[in-house]
Amino acid sequence: MSEITDAPRSLPLLDDPTTDSDGCGCGGCGCGAADTGAAATPVTTNSIDEENPMTTHSYAVSGMTCGHCAAAVTSELKSLDGVSDVNVELVAGGTSTVTVVSAEPLDEAHVVAALDEAGEYQLA
Repeated sequence: MSEITDAPRSLPLLDDPTTDSDGCGCGGCGCGAADTGAAATPVTTNSIDEENPMTTHSYAVSGMTCGHCAAAVTSELKSLDGVSDVNVELVAGGTSTVTVVSAEPLDEAHVVAALDEAGEYQLA
């Protein structure tokens, strides 16, 4: 019979010193590893709320495999002018959905550049 304890479980942190400088240490992170090549149909939606002139656009992004990847993509996209929110629905090793809320529609070239700056992530 196993014993149940209330001891807290330890989860790896993004700034864990055991990670290497080439990636987050997960072994498949887009910040240093090759894309898995998983293919899917891109998600492209665009909506504008008339009361609050913000635009929401979803992008299909490949190459993310972990929370570190999602955090890097989120950080780079939030640094773009006019972006107020970024949400990543991570599909590790597949095609993730990244939803961006911004004051105006983003230039796709800026999104591609932000993904490249974050790591080896690409629009699917």
